[in-house]
Amino acid sequence: MPLPQPDDLTSLVLRTDFKDDVAWHALRAALDAADEYPHATYVSNPRFDGMGVQPLLDEEASAKEEDQISYLFVADSTTMKDPVHALLAVDLWDEPGRTFRVPPQWFPDVSANLSLGNMNFAEFADATDGAGTFRGFDES
Repeated sequence: MPLPQPDDLTSLVLRTDFKDDVAWHALRAALDAADEYPHATYVSNPRFDGMGVQPLLDEEASAKEEDQISYLFVADSTTMKDPVHALLAVDLWDEPGRTFRVPPQWFPDVSANLSLGNMNFAEFADATDGAGTFRGFDES
């Protein structure tokens, strides 16, 4: 079964950890507050509970090409436990399985540029810090 597909230019934010509803709502509030425009299509379906990157890749690979998405953001157990709620960004197209973390404050920049095709996944992944987290581009 393919992953859900956003109907607009927002990015899929897929919940895979269902242990803490308060954390899920805090994450959504942080993402929605990060920019005046909506950037996320939220999916909270228990069928994805506990799914890691590989099963998500396998699900997407089973979809018809026209139904596939090229990236997604996962709200996994690390996201839910992290006070910042950094999402796991997952490449599903160019380098399937490549990941990086993105805190809510940087989510609108990443989401907008990926959804419009202004930048590719690797440009953000290559600009992560030593912990694998994207924290904006260093302008210096």
